Amino acid sequence: MNMARIAEVIAPSNEEGTQATILRWYKAVGESVCKDEPLLELETDKVTVEIPSPASGELCEILKQPDDEVLPGQVLARVRIASPDSAPLRQSVPACAVPAHLATDGARVAPVARPPLSPAVRRLLDQHGLSPAAIAGSGQGGRITAHDIERHVSKPLATTPAAATAASRLPHSAIRRRVAEHMARSLASAPHVTTLFEADLTRVLAHRSANAAAFVQQGARLTLTAYFVAACAQALGAHPMVNATYHEDALELHADANIGVGTALGNEGLIVPVIHRAQALDLLGIARRLGQLVGAARLGRLAPQEVRGGTFTISNHGVGGSLLAAPIVINQPQVAILGVGKVQRRVVAFDAQGAEAIGVRSMCYLTLTIDHRALDAFQANAFLTHVVNALEQWT
Repeated sequence: MNMARIAEVIAPSNEEGTQATILRWYKAVGESVCKDEPLLELETDKVTVEIPSPASGELCEILKQPDDEVLPGQVLARVRIASPDSAPLRQSVPACAVPAHLATDGARVAPVARPPLSPAVRRLLDQHGLSPAAIAGSGQGGRITAHDIERHVSKPLATTPAAATAASRLPHSAIRRRVAEHMARSLASAPHVTTLFEADLTRVLAHRSANAAAFVQQGARLTLTAYFVAACAQALGAHPMVNATYHEDALELHADANIGVGTALGNEGLIVPVIHRAQALDLLGIARRLGQLVGAARLGRLAPQEVRGGTFTISNHGVGGSLLAAPIVINQPQVAILGVGKVQRRVVAFDAQGAEAIGVRSMCYLTLTIDHRALDAFQANAFLTHVVNALEQWT
């Protein structure tokens, strides 16, 4: 007697304990699946990831439904593995991959399901309140692309009689819910204290102006954030208590400066991709890696490992025009977060080769918000002094 073999679909491991929620299933029970074909999508406060089928065969059981929370290692579904003597599943090409125009028996066939949507496309559909069925896909196999959505929404709308308007409700995305929970837990568990410094970025801006074109030729966009990452990596090495994780019985000091950079995703919320071992990278390496991560974040293409393992975070809120934001909520279990305000040209008194001078300088406010259980003003001010000096003395 032939015994069917079963493969389990397992939730991926997550060493940081981030909660995950099932966003959607691409397949239903009874449908054939291909090995490595996306089966479902998981969403956390940090990243959206597709979970592939572990084998070719038939999806025979789904154990978790959309909006259900899942834990690392939990069984999400089961796949009955195709075998040579199982007629319904025996085929040289999986049914999910056979286009309708390849049918050779002359019979009328049902339309083939479209390829799964990318996270970026799903985000655009949600933003515009569109159904995938309303979009003509121009990608391979009828896949919907971001360009298809942009073309669709740019079409003129048919006019309709004016109607009374009513208040609308915008449901929270899974990312928004997780960020809210994470921020609330951080504020509830850690006493937040913020110290404020001012930095003169005149030398940094001069260096950027002189080197931006050369960086572009080497595949990197030289942003001000890259300088802040470099200055923080240097300061974290000199002040290891800031590069730490808080535990009830000890402070865990990290050897590597794994610096996360807060990246806005429009109305969806924010995500924090991590530049691992930033202390081992020069300015070019930091700028190149930063560009890769931010670009992937905004396209919804970050890999899980690219948002894990952070030991310190930078929030460059100044890119939106903000001069000062305090306190910026700590990305727990880290113990500190740097806030960077807008660069503003102001008349200030400054030291000019040992003599006092007054002139127009490029200034910005830097804040360091700390977990007061782990750090106090001495460590916070020493760290921020190091960062400011690194920026003001840039050569």
